[in-house]
Amino acid sequence: YIYTKSVSFFFLQELFQRKRPPEQNTIREAVGVMATVPGQLIWEIVKKNNSFLVKEFGNGTQSVQFSKEPNNLYNLNSYKHSGLANKKTVTIQPAGKDQAVLLATTKTKKQGKPASLLNKSIMKKEFYRMAKAVSNQVADNHYRPDLKKAALARLSAVNRSLKVSKSGAKKKNRQAFKICGRK
Repeated sequence: YIYTKSVSFFFLQELFQRKRPPEQNTIREAVGVMATVPGQLIWEIVKKNNSFLVKEFGNGTQSVQFSKEPNNLYNLNSYKHSGLANKKTVTIQPAGKDQAVLLATTKTKKQGKPASLLNKSIMKKEFYRMAKAVSNQVADNHYRPDLKKAALARLSAVNRSLKVSKSGAKKKNRQAFKICGRK
């Protein structure tokens, strides 16, 4: 079926007015089976203009492009790190409780269901154990080995941001004070 604005309204109206069991009257029947769009095509569409794009000026006249999209570990506007164009993405963020960190990977099977799209795991371990878990999940599991370095860098940054500064007596200055004599 060809989907156009002029034909689709009347076709859908006719389709739903027929007396059939309700499970047979579906939009999918009218439009045809939706095919998945390849990631490269999505990237070509969104790479220069999307709502997550942040453009900043670097040294001289050089412009730097960042991205605020979810599932982008380095926050760079590139196909490799894009959370929109890739089916397999990784995100690492604070979980809110104590020193907990959330590691989430996208499921490849349920791309059309955003509510159940992520495999989430909350880690409340020491840093080196969390790093080992992230490394196993991302690279050793053959999920996205190219994102191992980025995932560990993001884990390190998130862990550093969660650390609470120690409160207590401040260290005294060990340098000798200059005492000015009378003139």
